[in-house]
Amino acid sequence: MSRKRYRPEEIIAKLREADVLLSQGAKVADVAKAIEIHEVTYYRWRKEYGGLKVTQVKRLRELEKENGRLRKAVSDLTLDKMILQEAARRNF
Repeated sequence: MSRKRYRPEEIIAKLREADVLLSQGAKVADVAKAIEIHEVTYYRWRKEYGGLKVTQVKRLRELEKENGRLRKAVSDLTLDKMILQEAARRNF
């Protein structure tokens, strides 16, 4: 199988297809092969995206991006504060 990065919408569609196949009595290994992913990938996707709708996944991605941006801002401000504290200690 070739390596491909799937968008969240594609992942959810593949998980829904997998659910249909599983409800028809297929085994997970056969389902993974049918939707052209590895069995481990199926379990990872199900853990991360199971039960989510496309809009929820988009919102989750937006929140993760914002969280990363805020973490970086806090890190930068903390570093600035530490530098100023060190400079103040050396001047006194």
